[in-house]
Amino acid sequence: MPRLIRGVARTAVVAGTATAVSGRVARRQAEKFADRDAQIAADRQAAYDQATAPAAAAPAAAPEVDLMDQLQKLGDLKAQGILTEEEFAAQKAKLLGS
Repeated sequence: MPRLIRGVARTAVVAGTATAVSGRVARRQAEKFADRDAQIAADRQAAYDQATAPAAAAPAAAPEVDLMDQLQKLGDLKAQGILTEEEFAAQKAKLLGS
């Protein structure tokens, strides 16, 4: 009977040691993978935020200038004598793109 108790005790010690070592290895692996998973999640969140953010860098489109309004202003300046005939013709050509 003492041999049986000694065998059972030895088995219990071996099993306990194996469980402790296995637990420590599992804990270290869990910590390692938790850090990696947190980094992956942060990268994905940053990519998502960047993809869904409105394009703030895009410049606002310049308001279109009414061509007729600009020509009317030039005509008024010429009529008032502020612009000469040559200056009027140059500004009109610039507006009309020719």
